[in-house]
Amino acid sequence: MPIFLAQLVITLQSFGAPEAVVPLLAPLKHVQGIETDGKRLWVSSVDKVANTGHIHIFEIATGKMLKTVQVSKGEVYHPGGMSIDGKSLWVPVAEYKRVGRSVIEERDKETLELRSWFAVNDHVGCVAAGEGEVYGGNWDALKIYTWNTKGGLIEERVNPQKTHYQDMKLRGGKLVASGVVDKDSGTIDWLSVATLQLEKRVTAGKTDRNSRYTNEGMTVYGDRLYLLPEDGPSRLFVFRMDTPGRP
Repeated sequence: MPIFLAQLVITLQSFGAPEAVVPLLAPLKHVQGIETDGKRLWVSSVDKVANTGHIHIFEIATGKMLKTVQVSKGEVYHPGGMSIDGKSLWVPVAEYKRVGRSVIEERDKETLELRSWFAVNDHVGCVAAGEGEVYGGNWDALKIYTWNTKGGLIEERVNPQKTHYQDMKLRGGKLVASGVVDKDSGTIDWLSVATLQLEKRVTAGKTDRNSRYTNEGMTVYGDRLYLLPEDGPSRLFVFRMDTPGRP
């Protein structure tokens, strides 16, 4: 267990400087969610002028874009926070409004081809998948849904946390969710799947470009925390969470 899990609330700064800051070498408009296997980075983005949504795959070592596909269809063009489960990439694609429809897509993580989908009568902004279930947060994550992988609703709950989650993952039996609190700060939260109660929290401020670190994309892989807060030119920030000597 990483050292930071022994404490309930710490700051992002306590991890020290980012282990890496990787410029993404593609003209992304408005970044959304991210996922990683440690070598590649999956990114969802929105072009608000063209009304289109996209998923991209980047090589982390170089920042080079390897693949991109469009995921929008008509008014449903806003992809959000994504989640990899096995060979599948789960991504919500919604109408760009608070009260709207969404499609939860399962895509092949390598080819990005659509495998299956189900519809939700709400704007779903982020999903986390694993153990045969898909969790999703609506606009500002005021509600947290649980579905089976066929789209059957298992549970709909009010989110007891105040953070407006933008990206969400299932890690070690916990929901790890990140988002914004106010105009200057945000958090990355470890939540109980059963109760949605806070178990651990990392508070975060802003980048040197005045963007909140938790504005958009977040994922955790091993002992690394990945954040993609900035629209183009976008930079990926990688933090090592078990930094030796961190108090």
